[in-house]
Amino acid sequence: MQHYNMNLTLKVWRQKSSKFKGHFETFKVSNISSEMSFLEMFDVLNEQLVAEGKEPIAFDHDCREGICGACSMYIDGRAHGPWHQTTTCQLHMRQYKDGDTIVVEPWRAQSFPVIKDLVVDRSAFDRIIQAGGYVSVNTGNAVDANSLPIEKRKADESFAAASCIGCGACVAACPNTSAMLFVSAKVAHLALLPQGDPERQIRAVSMIKQMDSEGFGSCTNIGACEAECPKGISLENIARLNREYIGAVFSGAADENS
Repeated sequence: MQHYNMNLTLKVWRQKSSKFKGHFETFKVSNISSEMSFLEMFDVLNEQLVAEGKEPIAFDHDCREGICGACSMYIDGRAHGPWHQTTTCQLHMRQYKDGDTIVVEPWRAQSFPVIKDLVVDRSAFDRIIQAGGYVSVNTGNAVDANSLPIEKRKADESFAAASCIGCGACVAACPNTSAMLFVSAKVAHLALLPQGDPERQIRAVSMIKQMDSEGFGSCTNIGACEAECPKGISLENIARLNREYIGAVFSGAADENS
């Protein structure tokens, strides 16, 4: 793979907080290596701004290994950028060529208010998890790993759903700003395992109720969430969530939770 340097134009969203109006600012960056990650390119830009006595751009990041989901950027109209099933931190600059213009924005959703620049408040996801995304755990010695046999198909499906990193790309990509893919992944991976049975009747009801109270939109099966999800979470999980919810309603769990 050929290495090369490039000069780029960046149009980046700047906003002091959700209480202030935001705007795009244009920046020029030079000698960007094709082997840099997208966040490393932003590091170069921020070092340039600091050297010029200007305020650096705020953006969220942590592991930079595609695991934590913190690197939430909307790049050229796509959540996490143009690469399929790739987080922003794993997007590399070889995607671009010399002279390109790149537009970078934060997640656009009422339920994800802007904290500053490209950083949004995704604590709504935490509150949805608190509402029902847990299992009962007894104190004492750890249960033997083989004491609860689980068929491989269910284990694989549960693992696939549990790979959701809660980045919020599904919400950002959805025209309705729905969080159904996120909620369904968290419900599905527990619904498929025996450890999830104690709270099964109320989990879907509680989490959907919290999702609605946070102001997320409704799901209309557009599919943009699955297409932009960096972990490839399947829409089949939304179908499973709907089944879990309907089952809970018929069991009376919805009335108990109201």
